[in-house]
Amino acid sequence: MARKAFVYIHGKGGTASASEYFKPFFSDCDTYGFDYKSENPWEAENEFKEYFTKLSQEYTSITVLASSLGAYFLMISGTGTMIRKAFFVSPIVDMERLIQDMMKRADISDEDLRAKSIIPLSEGEVLSWEYLVWVRKHPIVWNVPTHILYGEKDHFQTIDTMKRFSESVDADLTVMPNGEHWFHTDEQDEFRKKWLNSIQK
Repeated sequence: MARKAFVYIHGKGGTASASEYFKPFFSDCDTYGFDYKSENPWEAENEFKEYFTKLSQEYTSITVLASSLGAYFLMISGTGTMIRKAFFVSPIVDMERLIQDMMKRADISDEDLRAKSIIPLSEGEVLSWEYLVWVRKHPIVWNVPTHILYGEKDHFQTIDTMKRFSESVDADLTVMPNGEHWFHTDEQDEFRKKWLNSIQK
């Protein structure tokens, strides 16, 4: 009998323990929460490859559910060939655009960031020239059957960005009206449950 694994990949500030929440939706799989430590994509590339290489030696089928930054790290890590199916909730699919939007709001140009290398922002985020250059040099390549759940009022990625990405990788896109980046209210939670149930049939 084929051995199946389900891996939950949290977003920034999230925890691997949230994998227990999604366990009932993937009851035919062994469940894992990937507690990655990477804070930038070049670290994630190595950490994710090591993790999924080991897992693929134990399992014949791996399904993932990744949120926000975790989805971005997964897609740039080059591990797609090891994954059978992916479910993304509020994925970051255009990191360069996200960084440029942050720069624009803070009135910071490419030249400013290149000159200073690192610029802390008032909301606690940090802009990094090294990070931006890496992102530009490593576009997403993703060929895994994918289902995406996106909140209409996501403040990190626009709906046009999400639609373009979904079309480019042939992913199934579900948009929650008035949904947000973090699915945290009872209404949003219920919508996510119905989404998972509908695509698992």
